Amino acid sequence: MFNNCLNIPDMSPILDEYFFNSRCIWVNGPVIVGAGPSGLAVAAGLKQQGVPFIILERANCIASLWQNRTYNRLKLHLPKQFCQLPDFPFPSNFPEYPTKYQFINYLESYAKHFDITPHFNETVQSAKFDETFGLWRVKTVSSSGSGSVEYICRWLVVATGENAEKVVPDFEGLQEFEGHVSHASDYKSGESYRGKRVLVVGCGNSGMEVSVDLCNHNAKPSMVVRSSVHVLPREVLGKSTFQLAVLMMKWLPLWLVDKILLILARLILGNVEKYGLKRPPIGPLQLKNSEGKTPVLDIGALQKIRSGEIKVVPGIRRFFQGRVELVNGKNLDIDSVILATGYRSNVPSWLKENELFSEDGIPKNPFPNGWKGKAGLYAVGFTKRGLSGASLDAVSVAHDIAKTWKEETRQKRKSIASRHRRCISHF
Repeated sequence: MFNNCLNIPDMSPILDEYFFNSRCIWVNGPVIVGAGPSGLAVAAGLKQQGVPFIILERANCIASLWQNRTYNRLKLHLPKQFCQLPDFPFPSNFPEYPTKYQFINYLESYAKHFDITPHFNETVQSAKFDETFGLWRVKTVSSSGSGSVEYICRWLVVATGENAEKVVPDFEGLQEFEGHVSHASDYKSGESYRGKRVLVVGCGNSGMEVSVDLCNHNAKPSMVVRSSVHVLPREVLGKSTFQLAVLMMKWLPLWLVDKILLILARLILGNVEKYGLKRPPIGPLQLKNSEGKTPVLDIGALQKIRSGEIKVVPGIRRFFQGRVELVNGKNLDIDSVILATGYRSNVPSWLKENELFSEDGIPKNPFPNGWKGKAGLYAVGFTKRGLSGASLDAVSVAHDIAKTWKEETRQKRKSIASRHRRCISHF
């Protein structure tokens, strides 16, 4: 199986498939799946340490979620210092909360700075560890019509993230509705909804922002709040609420920080429960840590809820033609539906592995211990802690792979040198 001098796998059985099956490519380093912020951060770390790699991306651009599936008015919800990738700060002239377009520009500059060139339009169909050869076999299909490829590698980095696929709930009667139905990932602006009655399903940051944008374009949004939600001010006395929380957690226990945040929220926002926004029984940070549910950072939605411009309604019972029946028995006449129902991982659909990842495509071990699996498998971008969590994992993954790669490369060079000396001694 292994050549005794070079200590590299005998590739002949696999390479035979090159001639009889799909193209087969040996990668002298890791294969990274996903060219979003997480994949780019890992690639940059490897590049700095001289480790070769390949990035596979199903879209035709980097950060396709940001470029193709976000609304125009989107800004980063957290200050830029908590969203920058390793070893490359945001430009000093960027605002504290960069726009969608500024962030995309930053990521493109990041890729250019570290000379990262992903393989675009390649969708991973399956990735499986070959026990016989001790290698990963990653099969892709090209959307550009160039056929399928199988990549063979020692390390596999899963960087497709928590938001790879949109979640579309199965609502009773939705087929009967006959109005326009779309997911928030397809929403760009409220321009085409002027004067229309729009049901926004979901009250997270996306649902709130879409509702605000609809109001700004003279639409009439009703926002479905199916469960409890924490709404916090984005800033407290001109300082980021998130930054304040991070500072307090250095000195105070989490439960006390939660209590302080809720007191501040009550003082600044008032009693949000009287508007139909019931708070969960546990604090916002504890809820984020235990269930991954991010608190809503208010950017003007609450003011429009108070004024009645955004109408808060309870859960959906079923749809009918041109209307929806709510769980409280009331009916709403509506023209369109926007599903701000979130996203999920798509890892279970292509990764043939059941130790690192759970059935929902998230690492079984919570942050900060979910980045490394067995047999050279890694995960980045699944921490439920945004870009800062992804960056921390990316640094760990790049360092871990580089350490092993350099050691193996050193051993191979020693073996080659030893073989060379033995050959010379025969003359």
